[in-house]
Amino acid sequence: MRVEPACDHCLRALETAEENAQRLLGKSSLVLPHPEQCSTRKDLHQQCPRCQVTYCSAECRQAALEQYHQVLCLGPSRDDPTHPLNKLQEAWRNMHYPPETSSIMLMARMVATIKQAKDKEWWIKAFSQFCSKTANEEEEIVHKLLGDKFKGQLELLRLLFTEALYDEYLSRWFTPEGFRSLFALVGTNGQGIGTSQWVHACDALDLPMLQREELDAFIDQLYKDIEKESGEFLNCEGSGLYVLQSCCNHSCIPNAETSFPENNFLLHLTALEDIEAGEVRQQGLGGDITPCHHPCVPNIPQYLLSPVLSRQKNSIPVPENYLFTCSCPKCLAQADDADVTSDEDEEGEGETDDAELEDEMTDV
Repeated sequence: MRVEPACDHCLRALETAEENAQRLLGKSSLVLPHPEQCSTRKDLHQQCPRCQVTYCSAECRQAALEQYHQVLCLGPSRDDPTHPLNKLQEAWRNMHYPPETSSIMLMARMVATIKQAKDKEWWIKAFSQFCSKTANEEEEIVHKLLGDKFKGQLELLRLLFTEALYDEYLSRWFTPEGFRSLFALVGTNGQGIGTSQWVHACDALDLPMLQREELDAFIDQLYKDIEKESGEFLNCEGSGLYVLQSCCNHSCIPNAETSFPENNFLLHLTALEDIEAGEVRQQGLGGDITPCHHPCVPNIPQYLLSPVLSRQKNSIPVPENYLFTCSCPKCLAQADDADVTSDEDEEGEGETDDAELEDEMTDV
C-alpha cells in the first residue's frame, strides 16, 4: 500500500525526485543536480478510468484490476466523504500522527484480494504464514497498540472496516478478536518500502573529489531543510508484506540489509558480510540472516534514512513494538550500562501522554 505519491500497485515513485523535494520543501523553484539519475517515467503513467487512481504503467493497472482493485475502486465516489472506504481512511488519519501510514488500507487490500480470488484458500493460507499474535508467546509483552487504552479506537476502526468490506467468507476477520489479530498481522509484519532512488543513484556516480564533496553537501543540506520544513523525512512510498523477509530475525549488529534497488516493491535482502552455512547469531531467537530491524514491525530500513539521520539513529528495538526483548550481543552488552541511551529515548523525555499516543499510532 502506498503513502507517498507512488504507483498504487508496485509503489514505484510517480513524482520525479525534483518534484518530491519541491513538494516537501514548499519550493517550486528548487532545481536538483543530476536529474538524469531519477528513473521516473511519467509518459508511461496510467489511471483507473473510474476512480483516477494512478499507476506507473499499463501492466500495473491491469495487475491491480485483476487482483484487488475491482473491490476497492471508488469510482465516482472517490471524493465522497460518506463512502465507507473514505470514512475508514479518514478515521485512521485522525488516529495517528503523520506521516500517514498505510496499515488500514493494507488490511483492506488483503480482504479485497481474497474477495476477488478464484482460489480464496490459497490466499488465506499465504496470509496465515505471518505472525498475527497480539502478544509474545510468553504473553509478557503486548503490542502497545492493542492494549486497553486503544480499545475504543480499534472498535471504531473495526465497525468502519466491517461497513466497508464485510464478507461472509472472511467473517472471522470482522469479529473483535479477529480484527485485533488482523491488525496485529499488519502491525507486526508490515515492511516500509522506499523506491525513490535518486540519492542512491547519485551516490554511485563516479565524480571528481571536489564535485563529490559538493554533491554530498547539497544532499545533506537538502535533507536538513526537508526535516525542518516537513518534519523528520523518511523516504517511504508505502508498506507491504513479505513472507520470506518476515522469517528473518533481528540483530542490532546486522549481517544483512533490505533494499528496493529496482524502484518498485521487489525487496532485496543483501548480506553485509560472509554468512557461514548453518551459522546462528546469538540473539535469543536463532536464525542466520539478521537485518538491523526485526521484521515484525512496520519499519523504515536504516538505508532509507538521510545520511545525517542514519548517523544519529539507533536501531535498538522497543519491546512493545517488536513483541520481543532483543538479546543480540549489542543489547546484552549494553543491558547493564546506564550510560547507553538511544536517541529515541533522549528525544522522548518529557513528552506528554498525547505525544506518546501519537508516536505509538504512527508505529503501526
